[in-house]
Amino acid sequence: MDCSLVRTLVHRYCAGEENWVDSRTIYVGHREPPPGTEAYIPQRYPDNRIVSSKYTFWNFIPKNLFEQFRRVANFYFLIIFLVQLIIDTPTSPVTSGLPLFFVITVTAIKQGYEDWLRHKADNAMNQCPVHFIQHGKLVRKQSRKLRVGDIVMVKEDETFPCDLIFLSSNRGDGTCHVTTASLDGESSHKTHYAVQDTKGFHTEEDIGGLHATIECEQPQPDLYKFVGRINVYSDLNDPVVRPLGSENLLLRGATLKNTEKIFGVAIYTGMETKMALNYQSKSQKRSAVEKSMNAFLVVYLCILISKALINTALKYVWQSEPFRDEPWYNQKTESERQRNLFLKAFTDFLAFMVLFNYIIPVSMYVTVEMQKFLGSYFITWDEDMFDEETGEGPLVNTSDLNEELGQVEYIFTDKTGTLTENNMEFKECCIEGHVYVPHVICNGQVLPESSGIDMIDSSPSVNGREREELFFRALCLCHTVQVKHDDSVDGPRKSPDGGKSCVYISSSPDEVALVEGVQRLGFTYLRLKDNYMEILNRENHIERFELLEILSFDSVRRRMSVIVKSATGEIYLFCKGADSSIFPRVIEGKVDQIRARVERNAVEGLRTLCVAYKRLIQEEYEGICKLLQAAKVALQDREKKLAEAYEQIEKDLTLLGATAVEDRLQEKAADTIEALQKAGIKVWVLTGDKMETAAATCYACKLFRRNTQLLELTTKRIEEQSLHDVLFELSKTVLRHSGSLTRDNFSGLSTDMQDYGLIIDGAALSLIMKPREDGSSGNYRELFLEICRSCSAVLCCRMAPLQKAQIVKLIKLSKEHPITLAIGDGANDVSMILEAHVGIGVIGKEGRQAARNSDYAIPKFKHLKKMLLVHGHFYYIRISELVQYFFYKNVCFIFPQFLYQFFCGFSQQTLYDTAYLTLYNISFTSLPILLYSLMEQHVGIDVLKRDPTLYRDVAKNALLRWRVFIYWTLLGLFDALVFFFGAYFVFENTTVTSNGQIFGNWTFGTLVFTVMVFTVTLKLALDTHYWTWINHFVIWGSLLFYVVFSLLWGGVIWPFLNYQRMYYVFIQMLSSGPAWLAIVLLVTVSLLPDVLKKVLCRQLWPTATERVQNGCTQPRDCDSEFTPLASLQSPGYQSTCPSAAWYSSRSQQVTLAAWKEKVSTEPPPTLGGSHHRCSSKLSHSCPGSRVGMLV
Repeated sequence: MDCSLVRTLVHRYCAGEENWVDSRTIYVGHREPPPGTEAYIPQRYPDNRIVSSKYTFWNFIPKNLFEQFRRVANFYFLIIFLVQLIIDTPTSPVTSGLPLFFVITVTAIKQGYEDWLRHKADNAMNQCPVHFIQHGKLVRKQSRKLRVGDIVMVKEDETFPCDLIFLSSNRGDGTCHVTTASLDGESSHKTHYAVQDTKGFHTEEDIGGLHATIECEQPQPDLYKFVGRINVYSDLNDPVVRPLGSENLLLRGATLKNTEKIFGVAIYTGMETKMALNYQSKSQKRSAVEKSMNAFLVVYLCILISKALINTALKYVWQSEPFRDEPWYNQKTESERQRNLFLKAFTDFLAFMVLFNYIIPVSMYVTVEMQKFLGSYFITWDEDMFDEETGEGPLVNTSDLNEELGQVEYIFTDKTGTLTENNMEFKECCIEGHVYVPHVICNGQVLPESSGIDMIDSSPSVNGREREELFFRALCLCHTVQVKHDDSVDGPRKSPDGGKSCVYISSSPDEVALVEGVQRLGFTYLRLKDNYMEILNRENHIERFELLEILSFDSVRRRMSVIVKSATGEIYLFCKGADSSIFPRVIEGKVDQIRARVERNAVEGLRTLCVAYKRLIQEEYEGICKLLQAAKVALQDREKKLAEAYEQIEKDLTLLGATAVEDRLQEKAADTIEALQKAGIKVWVLTGDKMETAAATCYACKLFRRNTQLLELTTKRIEEQSLHDVLFELSKTVLRHSGSLTRDNFSGLSTDMQDYGLIIDGAALSLIMKPREDGSSGNYRELFLEICRSCSAVLCCRMAPLQKAQIVKLIKLSKEHPITLAIGDGANDVSMILEAHVGIGVIGKEGRQAARNSDYAIPKFKHLKKMLLVHGHFYYIRISELVQYFFYKNVCFIFPQFLYQFFCGFSQQTLYDTAYLTLYNISFTSLPILLYSLMEQHVGIDVLKRDPTLYRDVAKNALLRWRVFIYWTLLGLFDALVFFFGAYFVFENTTVTSNGQIFGNWTFGTLVFTVMVFTVTLKLALDTHYWTWINHFVIWGSLLFYVVFSLLWGGVIWPFLNYQRMYYVFIQMLSSGPAWLAIVLLVTVSLLPDVLKKVLCRQLWPTATERVQNGCTQPRDCDSEFTPLASLQSPGYQSTCPSAAWYSSRSQQVTLAAWKEKVSTEPPPTLGGSHHRCSSKLSHSCPGSRVGMLV
């Protein structure tokens, strides 16, 4: 049996839920239902406490230690420490125990502090006061004491303490407005509706006398789904059954707005609320650098074991000769002579493991964590990535993937709200072939209360006039827009009826654009009051329609409908949706003319919707009511039953017309995509939009270029040919040129050679991913991937959210295993954001679900350029140097110890003093590399932004490949040989000082250690390109600290030590002239090969980055990411960087005039090789390719 199933069953049994069911029954106000209805069985539910903390006071130490020792390096050092305690080892247990204790303590303090903050937040939330109804009176108690079934009163601007079913409010229509910003980030006001039979209960006495039971589903985390029903009992009649849906559910964490007070009954409390169920952490992502680190660690572990085995074997070979095993001055006891040989050998092996264990850098993990955590602040502090319009800056939700930003090979981006502004503007509508455009005079006259209409074709007939008004009424009625009256709203819009300021609010920008657009055409939506929708017609007469039913929009149907009743008693069903979902359901109307206009608008990049209607007779409406009621009260498969009901209702429609809305490109979107392609990154657009609309946007943002040949892999083409034939035909086309394609062609940058763009739709992708009848789907997938690799850009349209994730996963798991990045702004992008190696959310207008579930969040798409090309580049350069440097300095540290065993009879004698062993990684060499990994800039920020091709120098984990790793290891081995044998030859002829004293083994070890500390520190100084006073302070300060420490450690007799072997050793060494000469000479010789290698490689085989470094040295005073923001803003600050002045002189926004000119004279090839004229409207909104950026 699955372990998770066992856990679930145990949890349910322990919670008193042996008879587990899929639904729960709640007694409102804990009142038993009237006699004879059903048995009253109280159920046990959790209290209302929220627990987001990880530890308690009692389990913190054991639980935290367990979690930390799950890390391989920590566990390894724990074993070494225990071995040192158990057996007689050459080094003190302190040498392993102290670094381990330091690492464990620092991590525990950090995690403990974070958990204490969570405890503090939990207590504040659990102890806040809540008002609830008890025996008809208002009582106050702490939030944690709430129980399921309690009736709660919430006032305006208060947050809901648990998940509530909305019973009533002070509003007569039984509605309330709610914001869910803390749940999904959406700041718009959402309308919720009270239960029809309880909305008239306005006082505590009324609500306290309510007899009702609620049946609903068990808790589940989906914020937008809820299924239940309420039984309201009266004295005489049978209970009234009403359906409950998400519109009746008020979620914990949401805030009540524009409503004085509401009453609700608690149905989910504490950790069963939807907010708490969404606390689940995302799956842990691991960066390529971390994987490389672990691989290198395994290599060094093998080296460690090999060293220990070699030394153990050589020890027994050495001792096999007479008297070497038992010299006269160290004779063994009888028990030692009779000891088992294998046990002795194993003990010696462990002792050598302890002696050489420092080759594994335990402090590297702490340094890497600190570097990632502190380095992530450079993104949040970046002033260039702050958006003044929204007041938003970048967010870092995880710092574990910083360096992955410098390794991205594929970017998968959403279109609407990511590449475009998601700021909709109504452009035109087409009614029965007549086109209406706002702001234009109609037949020489301006219509009253409107900006004007232009009928491009002939004027409509009388019958056409009726259809025209019906179309405008449909747009005024078929939506979920709310009207907010507020005199303080910025830029108020005056409504014609009362002169009050009003703002249209909706969760969909399209709906607001349509309502505002039809207002300019003469029909104004006023409000929804008492279930009546009011609109103002052209004659300034108010029309009232009773809202009977709303058939809500969903992404599967791609349409929504309303059923309304006019003042004359006529019942209408108005339906609007995507053309693909409306046209098949139409039986009447000028379909061909409207379809032609829709396709034309789509090619111009406009978002289109079709509008249809149907008149209903009373009998039809009653049948619809019964059908919907049966589906709505179902507890099982409610969504499926509703979908089937909607399918039956929304058919046999009459087509009225279509609308066109423009969603402009975001500023600098084209410039950003161009830069990313130059950096060698492939950009794919994944969208749910129509192919024509998406293709036009791709041309406007330079994803497709004038010479790009578009290849189709769409349902339409597959219907004409088989999938097999289409794939092989496309494969032949693209692979014919693949041999001659350069890397620039892959990036879509060549203008001389043919470059391809692929368009695929969701249905075609499903066929590719679907297993074939013989059970093999791999062939089609591989062929599809081969085609995609040969295309400079790919557009995936009509994609469902899960299909977006499928595409990302397909590329991620392909044989090259490229690093993928997904970026989007809506809830439909969350699946691909979680699937990609790096997920970036755009803080947009579709809520913050994408930002909440992402690894990083940015205000605008244009900020992706600096995040990858600058921050990502720097992060990768810094951390790769940090990792290689740690292994290098530990090889330098421990290899002389290995060589020393050949000169001490493999007796496990240590070369260095205990203090040096302990502090080498903690103090002497830790700070310089940490500061380097935070501040290094091998080239200037402005250079990285100007020349995106430099990103390719670090692509594919270039600085952590095995070749580079082996070079650093060999360099460490060479330096270790120089340290050891250089000191050995110096001491061989200078064994006596001027006062007759002889240099001993501790002086020899101290000389080796001194040369080593100076070499590894100066090696880092040679690698540093960006010098600040902090670098100088830390590098020279570390060397000074080592000298001062050594003077104190050897200059004082420390009473707490049981040995004084280091007394006067360091001072004695420095008193010798040859020792000074040896230090200078050996440091120089150690650094010489690396310097020569750098000089030769730069001259003979320079990388693009090295050519930039050689060509122009970055000015010292050039702005950097470390320039204080205050100094940037101060009047006295002036950058001396020439490039900064050049950038600031550029215009902030440049239109794509040249691109427009080309498009107008030579249209880009589009679908199927045919040519379409691209919209000039989109061209106007395209940003320029060069933009001023102040660093």
